[in-house]
Amino acid sequence: MQYSLLPVEFLKFWYVNAPLGLLSFFSSLNTSFLRLFSLSLLFRTFFQPIKNEYRQGLVGFSIGMGMFIKTVLILISMLMFVMLLCLEFLFICGFVILPIASLGLFFIKL
Repeated sequence: MQYSLLPVEFLKFWYVNAPLGLLSFFSSLNTSFLRLFSLSLLFRTFFQPIKNEYRQGLVGFSIGMGMFIKTVLILISMLMFVMLLCLEFLFICGFVILPIASLGLFFIKL
């Protein structure tokens, strides 16, 4: 490799390869998060009674209580997932801006 192409290789790494690697990592992290908090399971079993209680007279109450508890769990999980997505977005933006910001320090007069 020629040393004259080193700045081009750095820019290619920093603005193409590294963000793609970060997106791949964050995709895996998001998948793990969704599996950990069982969001798909909560949505699939939303209208089923809690603890599969099917005794006479308790079915309606169990379905209502299950919907209430699952709604609270879904809202908390979705809030945490949105916060995770915001942190990931801020991290990628900060990563992309870091070389530009560090070069800008040379031109700041104190």
